[in-house]
Amino acid sequence: QVHLVESGGGSVQAGGSLTLSCEVSRATWPTDYNYMAWFRQATGKEREGVAQIDQYNITTYAGSAKGRFTISRDSSKKKLTLTMSKLKPVDTAIYYCAADWRGLGLSPSYAYWGQGTPVTVSS
Repeated sequence: QVHLVESGGGSVQAGGSLTLSCEVSRATWPTDYNYMAWFRQATGKEREGVAQIDQYNITTYAGSAKGRFTISRDSSKKKLTLTMSKLKPVDTAIYYCAADWRGLGLSPSYAYWGQGTPVTVSS
């Protein structure tokens, strides 16, 4: 089963930057997973998609992330990164890495999830 572990969360002031990472293990690309994405969930809100990358490294972003966040992965397909800049207090949430063999875009229906890493942006 695909195992995902996020890291890099923390506290930052508004306008700052943060880079999240997600390590993939116990899985083979593209057999077990082809698409990867970042989601976030703020307290009291539903989980929402932030960015997705497909097997051709084509990316999709939520409107709130465009121009500020960048999703990427290394050539081994085992490390996913989310580089966030110009952070705002509304970006405060638990950020999750997700993977699936299906192209689900930013729908929270991915088969595999990490445990999440918290991001807090203070004003």
